[in-house]
Amino acid sequence: TFERIASRDEVPHAVARYVDGLDLPDALAAQRSRLGVCWPEFADLDWDGAGLTIEARPTAGHDRLGITGVFCAIAETGTLVFTTAPGTPTATAILPDTHVAVARESQVVSGMEEAFARVRARHGALPRAINLMSGPSRTGDIEQTIVLGAHGPFRVHILLLPG
Repeated sequence: TFERIASRDEVPHAVARYVDGLDLPDALAAQRSRLGVCWPEFADLDWDGAGLTIEARPTAGHDRLGITGVFCAIAETGTLVFTTAPGTPTATAILPDTHVAVARESQVVSGMEEAFARVRARHGALPRAINLMSGPSRTGDIEQTIVLGAHGPFRVHILLLPG
């Protein structure tokens, strides 16, 4: 899912609205958590004012909510692109049950070719890792039954900023 918001300062309230609006069965109620982690670039936001407790640190595997940025986003497929570089966070670590990604309109590209052209322009050679996330993790490997959250988040929500 995604939501357009007008400014970076709206991110905490948009995250709180999204979490509060999750319609989850009782067995998954813990996933509607207001506790989470974010990338350092979002540490200065007013998380307390939105009623959230967010720490700027990598996820440790037990976190239920995570907020990240993106390298770019691919409109054609709804895919988020993450790259590794020295001194930058990466989404390659264990992602929480609920992943909220923040992207600017200027980071949205039309297709895969444009995304890889941006990677080459920014990094020169290909970086150590490029991760492409096209929605919640799912698998049908076990008895051909679709299971969400098998290798990553159960849900992905994108906040789209102008600029």
